Amino acid sequence: MGSRDSGLQTRFMSGNEAVAQGAHDAGLAVAAAYPGTPSTEIVETISRLPGVHAEWSVNEKVALEVALGASLMGRRALTAMKHVGLNVAADTLMSAALTGVHGGLVIAVADDVGFSSSQNEQDSRVWSRFAHLPVLEPADAQQAYLMTRDAFELSERHEVPVLLRLTTRVCHVKRAVLLQPAMPRPDPIEYRKNAERWVLSPGHVAKRLEARAARDAALRDVAEQSHWNVVTPGADRRLGVIASGPVSHAVREALPDAPLLTLGLSAPLPLGLVREFAAGVGTLLVVEESEPVVEPELLAAGLAVHGRAVLPPYGEISARHVRDAARTILGEPAASPPAVTAQRIFTRPPTLCAGCGYLGVYYWLSRMPNAVVCGDIGCYTLGASPPWSSVDTVLAMGASLGMAGGVAKAQAGDAAPRPVVAVIGDSTFLHSGMQGLLNLTYQQANVTVLLLDNSATAMTGGQNNPANGRDLHGGAAPVKVDFAKLVEALGVRPERIRHADPYELPVFVKTLREEMKASAPSVIITSRPCVFTPDFNRDLPLVVDEDQCNGCANCLDVGCPAVLTTRREQQVRASGKVVDLAWVKIDPQLCTGCEICAKACARGAIAKPARRVIALEPA
Repeated sequence: MGSRDSGLQTRFMSGNEAVAQGAHDAGLAVAAAYPGTPSTEIVETISRLPGVHAEWSVNEKVALEVALGASLMGRRALTAMKHVGLNVAADTLMSAALTGVHGGLVIAVADDVGFSSSQNEQDSRVWSRFAHLPVLEPADAQQAYLMTRDAFELSERHEVPVLLRLTTRVCHVKRAVLLQPAMPRPDPIEYRKNAERWVLSPGHVAKRLEARAARDAALRDVAEQSHWNVVTPGADRRLGVIASGPVSHAVREALPDAPLLTLGLSAPLPLGLVREFAAGVGTLLVVEESEPVVEPELLAAGLAVHGRAVLPPYGEISARHVRDAARTILGEPAASPPAVTAQRIFTRPPTLCAGCGYLGVYYWLSRMPNAVVCGDIGCYTLGASPPWSSVDTVLAMGASLGMAGGVAKAQAGDAAPRPVVAVIGDSTFLHSGMQGLLNLTYQQANVTVLLLDNSATAMTGGQNNPANGRDLHGGAAPVKVDFAKLVEALGVRPERIRHADPYELPVFVKTLREEMKASAPSVIITSRPCVFTPDFNRDLPLVVDEDQCNGCANCLDVGCPAVLTTRREQQVRASGKVVDLAWVKIDPQLCTGCEICAKACARGAIAKPARRVIALEPA
């Protein structure tokens, strides 16, 4: 739809879509990322826009390096990642902050405030202080669009990577976004050899540090004058609030009469503007998610401020939190909590999908309580949850292999060491697991690796990767990884490389037990496509023969959401033992016909329905 008064186009967009559109309209040439919620849709959206090379790189470090290469050639480039992805890219980030950039480079990093889909909550603004990089913080999709455009201009003007700090709320919440005319694609900035700048040898570092110091001074002046740092006057000047990002909306809702300084360009911190703002109010409150970053800088500058001590230590900050903080600071009585009518809410814990190949893997791992199972980041993290409760550790991408090696070596002198299993998916293995496997073989750590190949980066939406032979657009890629050859090249002996179908429970568990007894590192490759990929084939849904079912509930231990309990009861055996029994049915809408539950049933009470052949009379 179009704006009536300006003729400009208005679109209903999420923050991620707005970043993508803003980058495209700024003349973007190259975009690279590794999928990671809440940032995934940025490059997915860019891939549908014309004139841009967009790719899924194998990890965030490589994605940043691809963007840096494009920048070196004078083209505008963007890389996108979630907050923990910036940890992966940090080595390159710190050096790129010294060399600077040629063509404009924007790093869109999405912080998962509230840890809705991440293993931690961290604040990427801390990296900006560490690396001396400017940070733009949009409060909503409209600002995300405009700030992305401005970020490229800022990057090229000062030859510096620019962090665009997003949060989950900005990434996913939609609003009407007023688009601006696309900028003419800038001519590439000519690359000329300059080893003193682009080769970070010790002899060149001093000059780059001097250049960085000069750049810092220039950026401080920019921050003081930036139109993204806005003072909103207020009649109640007892308390002034400093905020950045989407929490500024919560401040405006909670304290509509309080003066507000919104920091859209939050690094470098505009201390002159802050001091001027502070002089006009009684006291200051800094509201920021998720780490106190601005607050300690202001305290170090000699300003008296309130902040984290009166606000939640983690998670999203709401208008109620801000109101409560203001009352505490001003010595006003706390507000009565809102009346809540108690309601029974059924919990809906996350689970694996019906037909997922991981179900068969975890069914058997849950029956091996003596094993130490080191898990990894992906859908298979759910193996730590009931009904399986089989995964002992989940730390970071690729960490399963290194940790498993340590567990194995720690037991080297034990009389009866516990078997050690590492579980890792195909995309995670290519992201950061290969080094861990190489270390296992180099150190000859006795670990059984379950390499779960489902032909997708499944947890973030089924994106393609080098394991399935398709590119970001779904077309054929020039490379499709052969995992057996890859792990052999990493040192696994050929006889210790096994293939097992996780749908075939008896064969899978036989293979698993054999490899857990081996005295060398081994890899079992399980191959079943994710149920949401084009390669997955549904079969007829299964049915339960009620006459054969004795309520043993083995099928429920599979953990498939298509297996539903119809009744439960307890029986007392002749020995006096109390046994919990459960009878089930199969949801035909969810069932994919994989037969994992059927193979877990010792009585053969679950099977495919008999096919009926109907003879048609000739016409």
